[in-house]
This record gives sequence, C-alpha cells and structure tokens, in this order.
Amino acid sequence: MTHKNTPQKLESLLQIMRALRAPNGCPWDIEQTSDSLTPYILEEACELIDAIEGEDPEIVLDELGDLLLQVVFLTQIYEEQGLFNFYDVAAGIGDKLIRRHPHVFDREGTSTPEDELDQQWDKIKNSEKTNNKSCLADHLPSKLPALQKAQKLVSRMKRNKRAEELPKMLKSLVKPDYAEKAQGDLPLSEEALGQTLFELVRLAQNAGLDAESALRKTTKKILNKIDNN
Repeated sequence: MTHKNTPQKLESLLQIMRALRAPNGCPWDIEQTSDSLTPYILEEACELIDAIEGEDPEIVLDELGDLLLQVVFLTQIYEEQGLFNFYDVAAGIGDKLIRRHPHVFDREGTSTPEDELDQQWDKIKNSEKTNNKSCLADHLPSKLPALQKAQKLVSRMKRNKRAEELPKMLKSLVKPDYAEKAQGDLPLSEEALGQTLFELVRLAQNAGLDAESALRKTTKKILNKIDNN
C-alpha cells in the first residue's frame, strides 16, 4: 500500500513536532528531554509487540505511529542541540543496511553461502567499532529483559562456536546445596533460581524457541483466564 505525497506527509510530521517544541508550543513537549522520553520509548515498543501478537493490523498501524513519534521527538531534540536530524538518522541506517549486506548490494556480484551470513554480519559489525576490541557485552543492551538478554547471550555463544562451554560455566556457579534447593528440599535462593532459569533459556535456544515470548504468551493466557472468570 502506497500513498501519494509520502515525502510531504513525513515533512508535515516533522513540522508538527517542531511546532510542538517551539517557544509558543506545548509546555509538556517543550520540557521533554532525551532522558525523560526513555520510559515512553520502552512502553510504546511493548504496546507494539502486544498489537503484533494480537494480529490486528489496525492496532499495529496505530502503535507503529506511536513508536515513530518517539523517533521524531528524539531527533527534534538532538536537532535543536545541533547534533543531527531525522534525515541523518534515515541516511545512517540506510548506509548501515547496505554496508552490512554485501551479499545483496555488492556490485561485483560476490555471493556468500547462507550458513556464513551470521559470521559475515558480526565481522562487519565489529569492524565498525571505533576501537577494535569487541566483547560479548557490547552486543547485549543493558535494558533488555533478563530472559531475552540471556537468550541473546546463548545465541551469540552458539554463533561463535562456543555453546558447548555454557553447561560447564553454569556448573561452575553451582554451590553444593544447589541441587537440593532446586528440588525444593530447602528454601530456593535467588542464585539457584537464576541458574535454573538460565538453563531453561539455554534449552529454549537449542529448541529454536523464544523464552521471552513463550513466557509472555503464557502469562497473557493466564491473565485472560483470570479476567474471564
């Protein structure tokens, strides 16, 4: 689906945000900062996920607009500081996509086997860093939900051909009373629970399942049962 005057509609959205942030604009919008917007970004992203899982295109459309608003809002704030604008962001991600997909955009026609694409992606991504050092934590945003972060860690280890190290690492963290606590003979500690959850995440990754999504969907089903009783 396409619309006429799409560039004008985008420019109109940017103009609306400039007006909201102007001295005679909306007081609430004017006082916002990049830090104050972070909770809204997370909230809108979560609402978009709910809409996608609800399989209602109209709601997805609406939530995508709300998330786009956060992008426009943030870029306006940074533009006012003379740092970058919306078009810089669009140009940057366009350049990045081309750079990270040489198997698609390489003019010499060089092809890459499908099973090597992940390694190629990581190699290109690491080469983009200002320093040449790359640690696993660089690929795991600190604000990710715990289950999702753990599964991305497992996925990264697997892509780096180090997945077989995880059981040994996990075992090295286990204290002597862990097995008893895990079986419920003693009060379950936070550490024992964390190790059990990580092992479940590892099993989920090996089975090709998304632990975060599975728990979210099960929780949603339980909530629906509670609300309908």
